[in-house]
Amino acid sequence: MRLLCHLLLLMLCAAPALAQDSNPDQNKPVEVTADKSLEWHRAKNQYIAKGNAVVKQAGTVIAASEITADYRDGKNSGIEIHRLRASGNASIDNGGSKATGDTLTYDVDSGVAVMTGKDLKMTSPDQTVTATERFEYAAVKGTLKAVGDATVIRPGDTLKADVITATMKNAPDGKRTLERLEADGNVVIRTAAETLTGTHATYTAAANSAEITGGVKITRGRSELTGERATVDLATDISSIFGARDLDPASAAPAAGDGRVRGVFYPGERGPEAAPEPEPEKPALP
Repeated sequence: MRLLCHLLLLMLCAAPALAQDSNPDQNKPVEVTADKSLEWHRAKNQYIAKGNAVVKQAGTVIAASEITADYRDGKNSGIEIHRLRASGNASIDNGGSKATGDTLTYDVDSGVAVMTGKDLKMTSPDQTVTATERFEYAAVKGTLKAVGDATVIRPGDTLKADVITATMKNAPDGKRTLERLEADGNVVIRTAAETLTGTHATYTAAANSAEITGGVKITRGRSELTGERATVDLATDISSIFGARDLDPASAAPAAGDGRVRGVFYPGERGPEAAPEPEPEKPALP
């Protein structure tokens, strides 16, 4: 259960390219290149780059088959881009972290960036995040969301849920830090030793703790723990699992069972992390 919290935290770190509500490089030059053409549609207030189009600004690179920028007159007669659309093998790369999909739309006014496609993927040096519906970043709300069979993969560890959402807050130094992270619907956490399932999981940074609810089951080999709610306190390293009556002590037993916490253990079974037994010493050769 402790690894659940690490997985949730690392999901946020996998996608800094989309998680920027304020860009310190926003006043730096923007370079646009394309293999085929760069069109200026004055009547529509659009620039369209076609054929392996690439937009670069400082350390951020957006690439796609075609990129369209909608602009308007800004202050001091400058050009102000208020919407960007990248279609066809779209990607955004920032500092070694990369998000890929079919299309990317960024609305500057609302601060919402949405990436859609069949093979959505966000990668960083030590983890990968995938989804089947969309990645969505809302700057005003400070949320980064992976929707549709969302999956976080690290070496030996996997977190899956219908939706995974990270909520950030402004730190005193001006940077955004993780406040809360939630996994909703068909939650499955797999580690080298255990599998944990439930309906909802929440990590709260201020309390440094996580909670999993909804038909919670933890399996380790053939051993199994079941209940309705589980908690893990990372500060004390204490984990607990609770039954249905913990949620509502006055309630009757639920129809699906008696509402009690249950554990089934196999004392003779070796855990996956158990150290191998030493091999018997071989007699020295004469």
